[in-house]
Amino acid sequence: MQKCKLGTLDVSAVGLGCNNFGGRTDFAGTRAVVHKALDLGVTLFDTADVYGNKGKSEEFLGELLGARRKDIVLATKFGMPMRAGDKPRNGSRTYIMRAVEESLKRLRTDWIDLYQVHRPDPETPIEETLRALDDLVRQGKVRQIGCSNFSEKDITAAQGVAARHNLSSFVSCQDEYSLLARGIERELVPAMESKGLKLLPYFPLASGLLTGKYRRGAMPEGARLTYSAHHADTIASATGC
Repeated sequence: MQKCKLGTLDVSAVGLGCNNFGGRTDFAGTRAVVHKALDLGVTLFDTADVYGNKGKSEEFLGELLGARRKDIVLATKFGMPMRAGDKPRNGSRTYIMRAVEESLKRLRTDWIDLYQVHRPDPETPIEETLRALDDLVRQGKVRQIGCSNFSEKDITAAQGVAARHNLSSFVSCQDEYSLLARGIERELVPAMESKGLKLLPYFPLASGLLTGKYRRGAMPEGARLTYSAHHADTIASATGC
């Protein structure tokens, strides 16, 4: 498996998205996927606290990785509501310090390799978020930090704050990117390249649409796009698939 750099982290060029674990994929299915990925040399595993009906993806990974935890780069995310009454997005220091401890417990680990802000929080100054994340890096609970679904303006602001205050800065952006979703090429990718950030694309196969398994009027049972067939048909019509 080809390797590449993600900040100071050495990761496999192909990572495993773990958003279905604990939800559409049960424990047995998760175990099969995780073990196969490890056998193939995949070392980057990406999840989030909300995945798997709020916590199950992290729990499954924590139980399955065991001694192999040290062999992988484990990425997770925070900031989306985990409890009734939570803000839609939360990057506050209080929230981050609670969220990281809960993720560490579910993942059964002492550290997170890449801790990512799931979505920008317009109500919290980015400096507050970065200072909290910087403290986690200094404490050894987090090795690198990243962001997800940030705009070019969000990235520019965050990296500027980190530089001015000598704080840990984002090393990666996670965003949707595929042959059918290339909007980030206009502004976000140039901004990332100028600031040395790496891209972690999600839905690179357009939720399976680019795999060739979908046929008009015959959506495979249990597939992601089966639950949004109208959306899939709209894309297929637009692209001539």
